[in-house]
Amino acid sequence: MKATTDFQSAEATLEQAETLCRKRGARFTPMRREVFELMLAEPGPRSAYDLMATLEGRLNRRLAPPTVYRALDFLLAQGFIHRLESTHAYLPCMHIGHAHHGVYLVCERCGQTVELDDPTIATRLEQGAEAHGFSVNRPVVELHGRCGRCREDG
Repeated sequence: MKATTDFQSAEATLEQAETLCRKRGARFTPMRREVFELMLAEPGPRSAYDLMATLEGRLNRRLAPPTVYRALDFLLAQGFIHRLESTHAYLPCMHIGHAHHGVYLVCERCGQTVELDDPTIATRLEQGAEAHGFSVNRPVVELHGRCGRCREDG
């Protein structure tokens, strides 16, 4: 099981996203790109309203919440970002371009979030759900606790 915290360069990730959108026939509009670029610049979990406030300052204009939510919905659908269910925050995906399930370690003290790269965890959970006749729509697993730094700080 590998914990992933390092991104390839933001520019390389943006280029990869643009290529994937072209291949899929999806429109990577300037607003969608702007939201994704902002998320890559600060890869920790961010709320939609936090993103909106930062974008407003960056673009020097007011934005309506639906504008940001539509961009986030698109980025989610393309697999470029993830949504943490417990905190309603969004974070960029560490592995855009291939299907995988979200497995996260979330520090309850500082908010640091680590995406685990272990497909067996979510697969086992889905198999368990199927064994009970349960159909999984969003396989997201979040483990909440304290990161190493916060544990050391007491």
